[in-house]
Amino acid sequence: MVKRIAALLLSAVMITTSAGCAYKQYAQQSDTDYGSRQANDPKMLGGRAYGKATNNADQHNNSFFEYSSVISRKVTDLNGVASAIVMLTDKNAYVGLMLDWTAVGTRNSGGKSEQDNTGTSEGVYNHDTGSPYGNSKILVSPYNSYFSVNDVNDLSDELKQTVALRVRELAPAVQEVHISANMEFVNYFNDFAKEAWGGRSLMPHIDKFNTVVNYHFAGGKDMPSPITQPGTYSPTETQMNH
Repeated sequence: MVKRIAALLLSAVMITTSAGCAYKQYAQQSDTDYGSRQANDPKMLGGRAYGKATNNADQHNNSFFEYSSVISRKVTDLNGVASAIVMLTDKNAYVGLMLDWTAVGTRNSGGKSEQDNTGTSEGVYNHDTGSPYGNSKILVSPYNSYFSVNDVNDLSDELKQTVALRVRELAPAVQEVHISANMEFVNYFNDFAKEAWGGRSLMPHIDKFNTVVNYHFAGGKDMPSPITQPGTYSPTETQMNH
């Protein structure tokens, strides 16, 4: 009888352990957890799918660019992503992300949120000034908005890998995939996307587009004027996608 009880207890422990291991493996493989960062994590097996892959000094001097509604929707479907805007060029894919914190570990490190959403509960837009007016022309705002991450290096590597693999599934010919959740970057991409949604050519904007991506991903020194809060908000760091 004692042996039977012991055997049952051991079996229960093994089942519980097995279930725990299975759940852990599921979480590591799913898009609900971008923060485990353990050896042999299934998301990071294989070669890195995002960031710099060549030494071409002109990698971000693109000849054309276009908005991809299909890939944008596929990336938006990922947990942790509120919205994605994907642009394809003759060389690369560029992804602007807006985050919603529905997945864990989307940031490489902690830190204060860039968004102040306390005005939502107070019936105002800007908690600092009490103003009820927002800026309908932008997608990401410092107030009452989904979330941005200024420095691309603060985005989880697992998130970037997951996004890049999804992009490459649908655009296998791209040389590099570059990803940012920077507020200004996303709002510029939103402006470009609006042109595409309106059926207008993006080619008149190619120089501005190249300036934006060179600044964020290649250390470019030129950046178009901030559009989120002109005269108030500006990017604090040159972004490098390592």
